[in-house]
Amino acid sequence: MKKQPFFLIFVALLSCASALVSAQSLDSIVGNWKSFDDDTNAPAAIVQITEKNGIFSGVITKLLDPNAPLVCEKCTDARKGKSVVGMEILSGLKRTGDAYSGGQILDPDDGEIYRAEMKLKDQGSKLDLRAYIGIPLLGRTQTWVRER
Repeated sequence: MKKQPFFLIFVALLSCASALVSAQSLDSIVGNWKSFDDDTNAPAAIVQITEKNGIFSGVITKLLDPNAPLVCEKCTDARKGKSVVGMEILSGLKRTGDAYSGGQILDPDDGEIYRAEMKLKDQGSKLDLRAYIGIPLLGRTQTWVRER
C-alpha cells in the first residue's frame, strides 16, 4: 500500500520532466521538419536537423513528393549520383542569438548550393529558411513545419 503514493509521485515527476524537455526542444531547430515545394507548396520532404558541437546539419529522411528525383543527378560535388534520401543537404549552421547562420543548403532539384540562414517562428512550430547567393537580399525564403 505504501508503494502506491511513491509510484504516483514518480509518474507525476516523469510527466513534468517530459513536458519540460518538449518545451525546451521548441527553442532549437533540432528535430524533423517538413519542407514544401516552392512552386506548388505541396509537401516535398522530411529533413532531420541535428546538432554536434554547436554546428547544425540536416539530412533528408523521407521524400513526400512522388515526382522528386530519387538521385541527385544535377549535383556538382561528391553527392552527384547519390540517393537523395539520407543525403546531407544542410550544413555548417551556427546559432547566433535567436537565428542560425553561416551554413549552406543544397537544392537537390537543381544541384545548386546556397548560403543559408534560419529562424524559428510561431513558438518553434515553424522555421523560416532563407537561401541565397551572395547577400540575403538576393534569395528566397521557405517556411518549414515541425513534424511531431
